[in-house]
Amino acid sequence: MIASAPATLPATLAARLDDPQRQALLEAPREKRLAVLAAALALTEPEALSALASAAGLATASNLEPDPAARGLLPARLVHDYQIIPIRFGEPAESGPTPPPLHLASAWLPDEVMNDWLRTFTPRPPVWHLAVPERVHQLIIENYGVGSGSLEDGDDSYVAPETPTQNEEVVDEDAAVVRFVTDVISQAVEDQATDIHWEPQEGQLRIRYRVDGLLVPVPVPENLLRFQDAIISRLKIMARLNISERRLPQDGRINFKANGTTLDIRVSTIPTIYAESISLRLLNQKKEAYTMDRLGMSAEEQAQITSILDYPHGIILVTGPTGSGKSTSLNAFLRKINSTDLRIITIEDPIEYEVPGVNQMQVRPEIGLSFADALRHVLRQDPDVIMVGEIRDKDTAEIAIRASLTGHLVFSTLHTNDAPGAITRLVDMGIEPFLVASAIELVIAQRLVRRLCSQCSRPAPVTRIKLVESLAILGCNAAEAELITELKAPVGCDRCRGTGYRGRIGIFEIFRLNEEMHELVLKRESTRTLAESARKHGMRTLGQSGWEKVKAGYTTLDEVLRVITVAEK
Repeated sequence: MIASAPATLPATLAARLDDPQRQALLEAPREKRLAVLAAALALTEPEALSALASAAGLATASNLEPDPAARGLLPARLVHDYQIIPIRFGEPAESGPTPPPLHLASAWLPDEVMNDWLRTFTPRPPVWHLAVPERVHQLIIENYGVGSGSLEDGDDSYVAPETPTQNEEVVDEDAAVVRFVTDVISQAVEDQATDIHWEPQEGQLRIRYRVDGLLVPVPVPENLLRFQDAIISRLKIMARLNISERRLPQDGRINFKANGTTLDIRVSTIPTIYAESISLRLLNQKKEAYTMDRLGMSAEEQAQITSILDYPHGIILVTGPTGSGKSTSLNAFLRKINSTDLRIITIEDPIEYEVPGVNQMQVRPEIGLSFADALRHVLRQDPDVIMVGEIRDKDTAEIAIRASLTGHLVFSTLHTNDAPGAITRLVDMGIEPFLVASAIELVIAQRLVRRLCSQCSRPAPVTRIKLVESLAILGCNAAEAELITELKAPVGCDRCRGTGYRGRIGIFEIFRLNEEMHELVLKRESTRTLAESARKHGMRTLGQSGWEKVKAGYTTLDEVLRVITVAEK
């Protein structure tokens, strides 16, 4: 969307831009213009904001605080389109014969069109402040709700700038719902969410994103409940589901394109007491693939894994709960070994990353193509390396082990809490212990912990007693607490939306069988016994791996404890 043309750029700045740069600025959405200007001037965004404000004679605003008393003055659509928000500034003005000024934070220079619209809705004279676009956008979402401009009731006199030819038309409810659903999905992409949950509750339709592994409530328009049925129908139509069937769960998929992003969205519906609850899993088809470095593996961990990746046969398992990054790790391993002299075939559900040169197959249980069936057929395709998305049953496990014992390198995943647990899980499935011991070369348990925001995290003093207790829970040497006086802590800024964290990083437990553990497997010993033997021979546990990340300043003890203790329950 392109809102109104940018206000005239101050001459001192315009002179520093060439024609293509000025054109790029003209074509950029309001919330992106500061980034375009910063790139053109070779400045950081805060430096570009200061330069712009100084040249235009405007103030900059930091530590923005919205003005709830002024929120109802402007239509949500206008606020969204022009990326402006009423803010508190100084002491509240006393009411009198002259309307008090309306302080507004804007992501870009105001223009006459914006001022004309403001005069339409309020007699209060505007006082403009320039602010960081991300913070302005965040406050708009928090105070008006995601997509509130799409579902707005009331005065139809404001028409979005991108639709100037529709002044005489009444935008119908269907179009509003279509826009709203697109806004919610687009915002989820911007927030780097992996899932969107639409949850009908008593008196409300709740929407939540899963961001960095945690569920985050999404601020929604006050009138959202009125559109609940239309929104659910819209999602089902997009996923090509039966909209008249509301009693049974349904599964589908959406191919979503917006703002240059292409998403493969997996859709699941279930009936609840109020209406159908719908979950969307977002798979970005152009998502940048991860390398072992980017996963967060240390040089030592990479060396351990790489030595096994060169093996001609055997099984490498990655374990952990749903959402712990198992498929991402397997994909990184595939990219590490991918070459023209290897035939690599994958069996996945779903295909999350496209790997050039690799033959990728999607399982389809609805037509009888399960992991086990697909694996049988793949073995006739002369593969060197096979990736099986998940070992879910004895049948798949047996075929995978047989494949590894007949000269294939096999990658797969299992749901277990720790790495040694994968061995006992396979035995519990009914696989003979001697086959498990012969086939398994490496098991990697992993978790994802939130990464500290690089912009705002700061060293903070530690409490010695709490540190000792935490290290004991993680299975680390409590004596280390004597050497630690401070660790990095979250603060919160505009970049991380006040959470103190941005993105995630992996922690890993790498388990490799030796002769002693081989004998323990044959004797059907417990997971605890296997784990004790592995630790004795140098295996670093998930807790110890997490502590290394804490000391390196990547995350916090609280975050590692949250992930480890939740996983162990």
